[in-house]
Amino acid sequence: MSCVSENRIEKLRKILKSSDEALLITNEINVGYFSGFHHSEGAMIITQTSTTLLVDFRYIEAAQKFAECNVICFSNGLLKSVTELCKNENINKIYIESSNLTVARYNIYKKHFDEHSIELDISSKLDEAISNIRIIKSDDEFQKILKAQQIAESAYFEVLNYIKPGVSERRIAVELEYLMKQKGAERVSFDLITITGKKTSLPHGVPGEEIICEGDFFTMDFGAVYDGYHSDTTRTVAVKNATDEMKEIYLIVLKAQLAALDVVKSGVKCSDVDITARDIIRQAGYGEYFGHSTGHGVGLEIHEDPVVSYRSDTVLKHGMVITDEPGIYLPDKFGVRIEDMLFVTDDGFKNFVTLSKELIIL
Repeated sequence: MSCVSENRIEKLRKILKSSDEALLITNEINVGYFSGFHHSEGAMIITQTSTTLLVDFRYIEAAQKFAECNVICFSNGLLKSVTELCKNENINKIYIESSNLTVARYNIYKKHFDEHSIELDISSKLDEAISNIRIIKSDDEFQKILKAQQIAESAYFEVLNYIKPGVSERRIAVELEYLMKQKGAERVSFDLITITGKKTSLPHGVPGEEIICEGDFFTMDFGAVYDGYHSDTTRTVAVKNATDEMKEIYLIVLKAQLAALDVVKSGVKCSDVDITARDIIRQAGYGEYFGHSTGHGVGLEIHEDPVVSYRSDTVLKHGMVITDEPGIYLPDKFGVRIEDMLFVTDDGFKNFVTLSKELIIL
């Protein structure tokens, strides 16, 4: 087992209070994070003395090659194999991820483990422990996110050449996705947002057949995935020209975005980052048009802890990755969002994003 995986698992084992307890991880992303094998639909069992990845026949060869723990193939059903492992190690209690548990799955698990006198803990203990470990990124994770961002930025610069009157939103989305994959992305981080004109007032607008026109704002929210890790960036540009109102709104959002950057560092509450940006937009008279949080965590998932919201009590720590993305969205007119992705440090942050934030008029 690599030092990275071993360190992560040892932190997770702190939940276990005795040798008759075990952790059952079924969330595919978490299985990959702790096992080093990111393409499994199986599960992991972690006890005080062992770590086992269970996969079916389709994945056994690859898992044995890449997983950083013991691997077994289950052929008679996952739960039966889990139960056999538990019996071999005298396990009487299993912690499971409540956030990954549907009612249907819970009923199946409860019935099965009750029959074998194994207690299920469906509290949030395991979920919270996993989140607290994953929320701090290692140097290796930093490099993978950085690579994802570099791929996305390279594609962004090329796709700017396509943004002109007469081109459809969908065409830009297709070109941007193609360029990122051509440059090494496994896939895009999410359904790309490439929207124009009045649709830019939709924070999560979906690209369609709408045509770019002179005088439009064009918003691109985009990201690439590299070795499982996501990037996330938003830029808003103008086509041919921009009205005074468009420039004014853009500058307000930029001011809010930069102000939030000024307060980001280890020890600062996420709520303080959000409020810093939100107050600037509110004082400018547009508070009601900024309805989402200022940011979120990014890593193996595009949205993960921490949430950068005025409701959040989370304190930033060195190694967290967050976005800073305030926006103003004027219904039936236009919208502006500017987003960077940051690696939090003790004295500030490292910005993954190198793109200019000045208003570009294409």
